[in-house]
Amino acid sequence: MNFRTPAVRLGLLPAGIALALAPSFASAQEAASGTTDLDRISVTGSRIRGANMETQQPILTMTRETLEKQGFSSVADVLNNLTSAGSPAISRSESLASGENVGGYYVDIRNLGAERTLVLMNGKRLGASTAGLQDLSQIPMSAVERIEILKDGASAIYGSDAIAGVVNVITRKNVEGGEASVYVGQYGNGDGDSQQYSMTLGAKGERGSLTLSAEYSKQDPVWAKDRWYSRDGALGPNSTSEDWSPISQNSTWCNPLLFDCSRTSKTAVWQTLNQGGNPTNPNDYHELTPDEYSNANEQMTLLTGVKRKSVYINGTYDFTDSISLNTDLLYNERQTFQQIAGYPYQSNSTTINTPLSGSSVFNPTAVNGVGGQDVSFRRRLWEVPRTTDSQLKTLRFAPTVSGFFELGGKSFDWDVGALWNRNESIKTQRGDMSLIAARQALGPSFIDGTGVARCGTAANPILGDCRPWNPLLPYGVSGQGSLADQELQDFLFPTFTTRGITKTTSFTANLAGSIVTLPAGDLGFAMGVEHRKEEGSYTPDAFAQSGQSTGLGQKPTRGAYDLNEVYLELNVPILADMAFAKELTLNMASRYSDYSNFGGTTNSKFGLTWRPMDELLVRGTYAEGFRAPTISDLYGGLSSSFESYIDPCGTTAPGSVAGNGPCSAAGVPADYVQLGQGNKVCSTLPCQSGDQFVSGANPNLKPETSKSTTAGLVWSPRWVQGLDISLDWYKYEISDMIIADSVDRILRDCYVLGNSARCEGVVRASDGHVSALTYGTANLGKMETEGYDLGIKYRLPELAIGQFSIDWQTSYLSKYDEQGQNAAGQNIMIGRVGEAGLFRVRSNVGINWAMGDFGVNYTARYYSGMKEDCIDTGEFWCNAPNHMANGEAEPLRKTGSNTFHDLQVSWKAPWDATIAVGANNLFDHKGPLMYSAPNSSFAYYGGFDIGRFLYMKYTQRF
Repeated sequence: MNFRTPAVRLGLLPAGIALALAPSFASAQEAASGTTDLDRISVTGSRIRGANMETQQPILTMTRETLEKQGFSSVADVLNNLTSAGSPAISRSESLASGENVGGYYVDIRNLGAERTLVLMNGKRLGASTAGLQDLSQIPMSAVERIEILKDGASAIYGSDAIAGVVNVITRKNVEGGEASVYVGQYGNGDGDSQQYSMTLGAKGERGSLTLSAEYSKQDPVWAKDRWYSRDGALGPNSTSEDWSPISQNSTWCNPLLFDCSRTSKTAVWQTLNQGGNPTNPNDYHELTPDEYSNANEQMTLLTGVKRKSVYINGTYDFTDSISLNTDLLYNERQTFQQIAGYPYQSNSTTINTPLSGSSVFNPTAVNGVGGQDVSFRRRLWEVPRTTDSQLKTLRFAPTVSGFFELGGKSFDWDVGALWNRNESIKTQRGDMSLIAARQALGPSFIDGTGVARCGTAANPILGDCRPWNPLLPYGVSGQGSLADQELQDFLFPTFTTRGITKTTSFTANLAGSIVTLPAGDLGFAMGVEHRKEEGSYTPDAFAQSGQSTGLGQKPTRGAYDLNEVYLELNVPILADMAFAKELTLNMASRYSDYSNFGGTTNSKFGLTWRPMDELLVRGTYAEGFRAPTISDLYGGLSSSFESYIDPCGTTAPGSVAGNGPCSAAGVPADYVQLGQGNKVCSTLPCQSGDQFVSGANPNLKPETSKSTTAGLVWSPRWVQGLDISLDWYKYEISDMIIADSVDRILRDCYVLGNSARCEGVVRASDGHVSALTYGTANLGKMETEGYDLGIKYRLPELAIGQFSIDWQTSYLSKYDEQGQNAAGQNIMIGRVGEAGLFRVRSNVGINWAMGDFGVNYTARYYSGMKEDCIDTGEFWCNAPNHMANGEAEPLRKTGSNTFHDLQVSWKAPWDATIAVGANNLFDHKGPLMYSAPNSSFAYYGGFDIGRFLYMKYTQRF
């Protein structure tokens, strides 16, 4: 087909030609003339529009038909089940996660991090959070035409963030008629109800088209108490009450008349009220037993609930035969819900330091109305679990005017485009206690003339909403000051609101065409300029900023930067239609980016395609890449968290250095065993701190840099019709990675390697445990990864029993190393292949059968075995205690492989409808316990299915 023929060119109205990505379609006039429709003239990974460009790079395309044969109802779920996808950045199982990005759904190609995978919608960037994460829940499934995944670095083509690859979600356009769809599903356990309703309408005229897609989706939360691996505690079914939190909903106190009740005391005895006992009588208490500990999982969501409402509109209009307009408009509301157990209140912790006043009417040390001593207590605030409702509203407008012209016998395409994307987030939280209110409720109180406990003293009462609190009343025990009292809850537990706004604005201009005709074909080029501005803010509630609540402290994030870019891409045909060189083509691209915050950077890419014979193609690429520091990286406010870590000064730590010089100098006893929440000895490592640690941003960060190389074969043997085989090798090297300077890294540098400068931010209590730590982000990371992708597609000849097709995709990870240091202080690369999410092998095989109006699609998703660190204490979970790595002991626990099976059966009804029923994880396969809780808040890998999911889909076309 001649692309220069006006009859053909008239109908090419690509959306977002600015990035040369969108599909093209033929106009009504073209259809009337009988000219062949063009499916598309460009693919992800190049801005030079040519039918053979997609073969130069490893690109996976998922069509709408493919998506409909799966049982997943969101773009994120589809992408996270690709073999080349890494662990979910924030899985729905990470109930304990907090911050701006919680509630979003992200994709991570090659396990290089979601922030290093660029996500596009019709060739233009999705709006990102201040941390640079692009939320795929913004895109309604009903609007998706296809998804193209470029598994290669592409910063020279798209700029920052395209280190691991590019995901381009291409939406439906030029629809004529309508379609309505209903999707309902539920786990076999009877929970996690899912429903999705969508409608797409479209109309076309002689010069334009309009497509509208609306969707409502809802997935109910799943609770930890309803799954075998989470209901009993951190060790799954192996948990006992001794593994639970000693900060119990039964409430405990330490009698200062009998014991040393200081925060670091090892002799304190914590007592709880006898059943039916008098809370003001010190003799009506007994020492807390493990059977009365708190199993926090009883109140936690295992999977967050999510609701989404979205409307997508695409419009096209031909101003003339050579000038066209394409516009995308998207409005989306996403709401997610998560819940964790009531706060573990410790009155003598450094962040709270609010005991029960000796002048409180509820103080058991008071005698005959005479005030006693202040009482330290611990109380899980079980009556008011901590809930977070995260809302995100997205408004996106992306117009593009494009056209073509002839000059000197050559055809040229041009476009001018813009993008305005605004994300507004609102987080509403409840369940953390106001420390201002707590000081009043726990302070002096008295009994008024009506026998009611009041705040203050009889001579100086505290008026208003104040209600005295009796923290020594266990959960479920009534009485004055009970936390079950609604008025007391209203006083102590305010609603916290955090707001965030991010805006992306870009303007682009591009020109593409052919410069000259060489003996092997046209020398194609694309060139253009782009201006982009990113701005964002994230403003925590005033309580979080001031630290006047039991919640994690946060400071505001606010900042902006802009950039100007220019690029040039060339596609040079070297040989064509020769012996052993049916095609030999070189593709080159380079981009210069000038950022307002750190300066300029240039990144280039080279690709070579060689087709020695018609059925065999050899391809390879070399690409430079970069990721610019985000607003959060540069301007993020301080935030606090309860971190999980391994203290090398503890005697049970792998490679323990207990008693060495740096540990002794810090006052850590030689026999110190790492302590966790409630100053309880940690039963597993890593162990979560009972104290808040503080982290923050770094305005002096520089960009990450990367180099990626790929080489591959695509073979379509002529003697096996319908068979396509591809094999690609890849290698990535990333330097100056922007990473959070972790607690483990700091403690190792300080106490194992003896770097005293790294000890400055570490504060230890008198008993040896780390009570405070401050750290930030830095360009400290380096990593290397390498592997292979194998794809086999075979469409068998049609048989009497129907049409069969097979799609088998496999990823093999041969290397995934991150920079670290061993005990000798040597810089080494630490191999992580085999950890949860970093599977040696991931493989999906899909078999599709169709006969007449019936179809069956079966998919098997395979994951190779996993490993996790453990403590060599002879316990059941450490099955490789003698494992060594880099000259150091590294006890491991290893698990076997896992396969999940999916099945869908469909029928095309005579009234132009399709009915499908199916099951994901058909055989209800259960993954192994993972005590390190990877990508999860529970002892299970957060990327695995949590049960059999049954669903039904009905689609009506009209």
